[in-house]
Amino acid sequence: MPAKVRRRPRRCAHVRECGRRAELPRARRTRQHADSRRGRAAAPCPRGPLMEKPERLTHVEPIEALTARLERERMDADRSYNDALTAVPSLPKAPPAFDSSRVADLNRLWNTLPGGPPAVDRSLKGRLRSFVWRLVGPPFESQQRLNSAVVDHVNRNVAAHEETSRTLSVLLDATREQAAALVRFQSLLVQYFQTITAYVDSKDRSLGGSELRERLALTEQRLLALKRDVERSAPHAGAGLARVDSGEAPAPFGGAVDSLTYVAFEDCFRGLPDEIRGRVEDYVPILSAAGDVVDLGCGRGELLAALRARGVRARGVDVNPAMVELCRTQGLDAQHGDALSYLGKQGDESIGGLVAIQVVEHFAPAYLLKVLETAFHKMQAGAPLIIETINPACWMAYFETYLRDITHRQALHPETLRHLVQASGFTRVDVQFRQPVREMDQLRRLSAAAPELAGPLGQLAAVVNDHADKLNARLFSSMDYVVVGWR
Repeated sequence: MPAKVRRRPRRCAHVRECGRRAELPRARRTRQHADSRRGRAAAPCPRGPLMEKPERLTHVEPIEALTARLERERMDADRSYNDALTAVPSLPKAPPAFDSSRVADLNRLWNTLPGGPPAVDRSLKGRLRSFVWRLVGPPFESQQRLNSAVVDHVNRNVAAHEETSRTLSVLLDATREQAAALVRFQSLLVQYFQTITAYVDSKDRSLGGSELRERLALTEQRLLALKRDVERSAPHAGAGLARVDSGEAPAPFGGAVDSLTYVAFEDCFRGLPDEIRGRVEDYVPILSAAGDVVDLGCGRGELLAALRARGVRARGVDVNPAMVELCRTQGLDAQHGDALSYLGKQGDESIGGLVAIQVVEHFAPAYLLKVLETAFHKMQAGAPLIIETINPACWMAYFETYLRDITHRQALHPETLRHLVQASGFTRVDVQFRQPVREMDQLRRLSAAAPELAGPLGQLAAVVNDHADKLNARLFSSMDYVVVGWR
């Protein structure tokens, strides 16, 4: 019975090719190795689609983070350049002064034989002294000559050593002064270079401005085309077009794309999140005892973040989807919707505190009344109500803040809003003014104590000051106010 022949499984072309090269005879492998040694490398095995390495995804750095990083790098480079330019090696201390305290002793004690050699005569003592001197005299005389030479050398170099010490001290002091002057000059040079750098940068921007404007115009056109495509493909596009066809104007910044525009508008004109977070900190003590706080028009979530930091449970609602998404990226509880619909979904007496910061000026009067009435029924007994808005009684606030935002619907006088809150059933309603106009922006008063304003001029100055006070109270009082009431 013939043996069964086992079929080898089929492999793809590039695997067969790789296997074929792996199974080459030894002689052929040796020849390939020699070719590679001579610089003729064998053709690599081609990779199939499944064997290719996936490309690494690059992280897109936000423009704000990129700008901040480039600015930090520029400042670090300027600091390093300044340190390197003004670095001066430390100079040694001045050498100690020449010690000449023992020179007088050397001059007094150098002569070890003040009487000279002993007298020699023909007596027994004289001959004995002569014999002893011949034995010990030469070393004494040699020491005498050495002492004389040393003392003479010291005496001749005392003045030179003292002058050298004084010269070194003066030279080091002068070097230190010149080094300090050099450091000051280099610092001024660095400041000059920084000025020149800013000038050159501005020139570069002006030279490239035309090209940049063309590219920005092209980008804007593409973004508008993208916006039209998004609005056409939105699930409620038909309803939106029906509202436009019926004559009802759509809400400004209501679309998914336009909502981002309003976030940028808030950043530019209302203030950065850190600045607003500092303002809303005043409301945290009032709400710290509340169990469940609702922030109507939570915006970028400054109050929600402050309450979370104090351990207060809070949630927010906003009609701007970009604002809601911004809150959610911070881990805050925020929902998309309007204030009245959101309050209507809550249970009666379930809300522990209600806040509306810079929101009610966006409401129509009938809508505002309905919100206040619904809020009264949905809040717990004793719960605080905080409503902050623009102060239209201050003309500067009205013209500089209220009219700037095209989404504002109704300016509310402080007494009007206080009355509406009281009429809705809230008690202990109080009005507190915030953000006073800076003194430098107010009308200045004349100094009545000035000597040149005596007599009739003094009376005129008093009248001018009285008018300035009245105008400041009407034009330049407080930019915002807050109404605080209790359920």
